[in-house]
Amino acid sequence: MSRRPLSVVLMLLLPVLASAASPEAERWWGHVRVLADDAMEGRETGSEGYQKAANYVVEQLSAMGIQPGAGAGYSQEVELVSRRLVDASSRLALRRGGRRIPLVIGREAFISARLGESGQVDAPLVFVGYGLSIPEAGHDDFAGLDVRGKVAVFLYGGPAHISGPLVAHHGSLEERVKVLREAGAVGIMMLMHPKKEEMPWARIASSRFEPAMTFADPSLIEDGGLKIGVVFDNRHAEKLFAGAPHTFKEVLAKADANQPLPRFELPTRLEARAEWTQAPVRSSNVVGLLPGSDATLAKEYVVLTAHLDHIGVGVPVKGDAIFNGAMDNATGVAAVLEVARTLQALKPKRSVLFLLVTGEEKGLLGSRYFAAKPTVPLSSIVANFNLDMFLPLFPLTRMVAMGQEESSLEAPLQQVAAAHGVTLVPDPEPDRMLFIRSDQYAFIRKGVPALFFKFGHAPGSPEARVLQTWSTRHYHAPSDDVRQPMDREAAAKFVRLLADLSLTVANTPERPHWNERSFFRRFASAAVEEAGPRTP
Repeated sequence: MSRRPLSVVLMLLLPVLASAASPEAERWWGHVRVLADDAMEGRETGSEGYQKAANYVVEQLSAMGIQPGAGAGYSQEVELVSRRLVDASSRLALRRGGRRIPLVIGREAFISARLGESGQVDAPLVFVGYGLSIPEAGHDDFAGLDVRGKVAVFLYGGPAHISGPLVAHHGSLEERVKVLREAGAVGIMMLMHPKKEEMPWARIASSRFEPAMTFADPSLIEDGGLKIGVVFDNRHAEKLFAGAPHTFKEVLAKADANQPLPRFELPTRLEARAEWTQAPVRSSNVVGLLPGSDATLAKEYVVLTAHLDHIGVGVPVKGDAIFNGAMDNATGVAAVLEVARTLQALKPKRSVLFLLVTGEEKGLLGSRYFAAKPTVPLSSIVANFNLDMFLPLFPLTRMVAMGQEESSLEAPLQQVAAAHGVTLVPDPEPDRMLFIRSDQYAFIRKGVPALFFKFGHAPGSPEARVLQTWSTRHYHAPSDDVRQPMDREAAAKFVRLLADLSLTVANTPERPHWNERSFFRRFASAAVEEAGPRTP
C-alpha cells in the first residue's frame, strides 16, 4: 500500500491557516504566542524569562477575577539548587579483560544530570532486565542477583502483561533509586529500545548541557544516594554486552516478543568521573483560586495543573538556541487560563485551583513541592486534571486520559467526552511511562485521583504519523515554536471539554474516589492516616 507524503497528510489534517478562527481559539492562541515568544527565552526554571511568563499568567488570572491562591499572593516560592556537569572534566570508560575502552561523552553515552555525585566510580556492570521490582505483580528483576557495589544496567520499559500505570509507578526514578539504594547498587545505566525513542540521540545527549535542579530542602529529595547515572546510546550498546551470555540484539528480540528478559553479570566494568558545580535558584508556582459557590462543597478543591517552565536557551540547532516550548507547554498553560475564564462565569460549587507549576522539566519539582506544601489542606483536594503538551495537531475526535481506569473520574469523563463527540482510547504506548512523567503524578502519590490528557489516534493512522514526525522534529527542540502548525479550533474544543469536565466534578456532591482494585488507592489511605481524623 502506498503512503501519502507527510505534506499531504498535514494538508488533510490541519485547518487552513488563513480561515477565520473562533474567538475562543484566538484567545487560546494569543496566550500561546505570548508565552512562546523569544522574549521569554524558553522559560527556564528560575530565569528572568520564566518570571516574565509567570507575571503574564498572574495578570491574566487577575483580570479574569481569579483570586490569589498562595496565601498573600499568587506566587508560591520554591527554593532549589541548580547543578551543572563540568563536561570537560568528566570521563566515561569501559574496562574488560585488562583493556580500557574510552567512551566519547555525547556520542556513545553521557552522565545523567539528575543523579550522582562528584568523584570517581569504578564498578562492575550487571544487566537487570527492565530493572523493576513490582511485588503486586509478582515481578522482581533483582531476585537472585547481587547488585551490591555494582552499576545496574536496564532496558527502559516493562513487561506487557503488567498494567501500564503499575509499571510506570515502579519505573519512576524515585522508586527505582529506592530499590537500588536498598540493594546496595552504586549507580544505574539506562538503555532505550530503538523502536521507542522519542527523539534523536543527538538531542537526547545535548540535554547534559542543561542545568539539573533539586530541592534546597533535603527532606524533599527522594532520588539521592547513588553515585552515578548513565544514559547509553542503543546503537553502541553491544559494547556493553561483548562476551556476555546474551547480546543486546537478543535482549531486544525478547522484549519485542513479550518474553521475560534475561538477567546476568556483564564481563565489563564502568569507570566514570563526574564533576558538578552548584548554585541556588529561586522560582515560583503560580496559584489562582476560584472560590466555590456552595457553602459546604467550597471547602473542597478541584486542581487544574500545567507546567509553565521549559528548558530555556541551549545548544543551537540550525542557528536557533531558544527552546520556546510552544507545544511544551505554552499550549497547556493557555488551556488552563481559558478554562479559568469559562469557570469564573459558571460559578462551580466546589472551589477550583489553577496551578501553573515550575520545574516540571527538572523532575516535576513544582508540583512535588505543592503536593508536599499545599496552599490548601491536602485532604480537601478531590481531583487533579493535568495538561502537558496535549498535542492539538489535528481535529479532536479521540482522546487519551491517562489514569481514567483507576478512579471514579472515568464516569464523568465518559459522559462529557461523549457529549463533545470525542472517543476515549487507551494509552497506545504504555512503555513511554507518561503516566508518571508529568505533574499529575505528584498528586497521585498523595492519594488524589488524577487524569492526564493527550489527543488520541488510531494505530497506523495519518494522525499517528503526524505525532511521530512532530516528536522526532520538534520535541525539546528550538523548532517547538509558534511557526509550527497547530489546530486552534481543536484546542478550543478541548478547552470546552475540560471546562465541562471540571464543572461536572466540581458540582457533583459525591467526592471522586479510587477504584477498589486500583493500586493507587493505597496512597489515599496513607494520606488519610497521615492527616489524622477528618471532619465530615
